[in-house]
Amino acid sequence: MDLKEMNLKLHSLAVFHNLLNDSLLKSFCTLLDPEDQSNLKQVKNYSAFISLLLNEGGDLTDAVLSRVLDDENVYIRSKAQKEFIASSLENSLQSELEILQELSGTPSRDITNAMGYDGYLPVWKTHPADFSQAYRERIENLSRVGYGIFSKHHMFMVKEAVITPVSFPDPVRLTDLKGYARERGAVVQNTLSLLKGKPAANALLYGDAGTGKSSTVKAVVNEYKDEGLRLIEITKKQLNDIPQIVEALIGHPLKFILFIDDLSFDQNNDDFKALKAILEGSVSAKAPNIAVYTTSNRRHLVKEFFSERNGDDIHVGETIQELTSLSERFGLSVPFLQPDKALYLEIVRGLAVQFGVMAKDIDEQAERYALLRGGRSPRVARQFIEYMKSTQE
Repeated sequence: MDLKEMNLKLHSLAVFHNLLNDSLLKSFCTLLDPEDQSNLKQVKNYSAFISLLLNEGGDLTDAVLSRVLDDENVYIRSKAQKEFIASSLENSLQSELEILQELSGTPSRDITNAMGYDGYLPVWKTHPADFSQAYRERIENLSRVGYGIFSKHHMFMVKEAVITPVSFPDPVRLTDLKGYARERGAVVQNTLSLLKGKPAANALLYGDAGTGKSSTVKAVVNEYKDEGLRLIEITKKQLNDIPQIVEALIGHPLKFILFIDDLSFDQNNDDFKALKAILEGSVSAKAPNIAVYTTSNRRHLVKEFFSERNGDDIHVGETIQELTSLSERFGLSVPFLQPDKALYLEIVRGLAVQFGVMAKDIDEQAERYALLRGGRSPRVARQFIEYMKSTQE
């Protein structure tokens, strides 16, 4: 392989130009012009590159192909928006895929032979791969896989108005959650409507603490992430960032849940007006690929006091209606209420089977544990089973 020619080809990338900023490929570029480098510099560059590659498994073909498939570029965005693709862009894509496929098959001996060093250097692996075929398959599956950061992660948070991947998302699954089948079923059905491109409601999951509201949302996303579902968690302080986030997601082939956890407002907090505009009444059309899921311990999200009803507001009825109307803007409201004894023990028994906990008097022990913890809830049931498991072991 002519290393200088490959270097020129690599720097001619236009559709995949962003890949030139990738740390691994930037490091590889330093290996493609060894004649202008001292032996020490050559060895340093080689060892730096192979160190990065070994962290990804040591296969150059896999490393390059994964970057090609995940890259966010003008071609894949146009495909996602179902826009017309000019033949010149199609030709550029094909040419660049051939360049990157050739690069991915570069054997390490081509680099080491060009270096004036006779000592041991580790080698990398390559294997045959059809980049054009792999890219066509990715395009055909955009609605399930997506592109860019959304192809590599499924849960996100917002930092300084930027969507950022969650490195270690909560792995909870629907099978881990016991009880509340009807409530979770309503959330699942609404989510399936979103995934199928049908009208989906913004959802409010409200009720007592520890009943599994937040876990339900995260479990649903974990269940359907391979079907194209993603979650973006937004804090109450970031509500005014939602229009900007929505604009970035409109037209994306994936489906998104904007998740606002444990939400409530004080009456003098105007942030609830921003949420009202997002749920209904904004100048922007509702994005068909986005739904807002909110959890709260309160049915009415704005705190209201009897003393405030006796104030000097002339139109007190209208004020009360404004405060209570926020929760009415959710098309789906699902109550997660404190379980009675029968449901609590049902949850305990289900978790006992899941965790392999054996005890003859488990019902009595679970009731005593709930009494000590201040009441029954799925959270208390799980804490009890975890306690039992630890004592048995």
